[in-house]
Amino acid sequence: MSDRTVPRAERPKLIGMNHIALEVGDVEEALAFYGKIFSFTLRGKGKGQAFIDMGDQFIALMETPTPHKDAHRHVGVVVDDRSAVRTLAAAAGAMLLDGPFLDFLDPWGNRVEVVEYGDIQFTKAPHVLRGMGLRLEKSEKARRELAEKGMGPDPGR
Repeated sequence: MSDRTVPRAERPKLIGMNHIALEVGDVEEALAFYGKIFSFTLRGKGKGQAFIDMGDQFIALMETPTPHKDAHRHVGVVVDDRSAVRTLAAAAGAMLLDGPFLDFLDPWGNRVEVVEYGDIQFTKAPHVLRGMGLRLEKSEKARRELAEKGMGPDPGR
């Protein structure tokens, strides 16, 4: 049976991201670079790899000798407050990119787009936010977008 003949209802549904992997030239330098921009906890570390905790998700930093430079390919990270990110990224040595979003290239060519939790549809479960020590709210626009998809708060609770 080919992939095209499998009925849509029987295909696995994408439901989220467990982690993303960024290729970096040096894991220790990458931890220092990202530590100048973001507050994070190190989930774990091994030879040529490190894992930055994001509650129920993580970023894997993978050491590779092959340099690259992302143009359109990027990773979007969510922060509680992005007001200082532009200044911190520039001070850390990131290359800030022009455009409507807050994007930068890290020293290894990874393009990172930074968005604020309150402004987007992405939602952490309340118990995960609590475990991360965060109390965050969504903007009216984000709440409306979620409600339009049937993903608004349950009025019966």
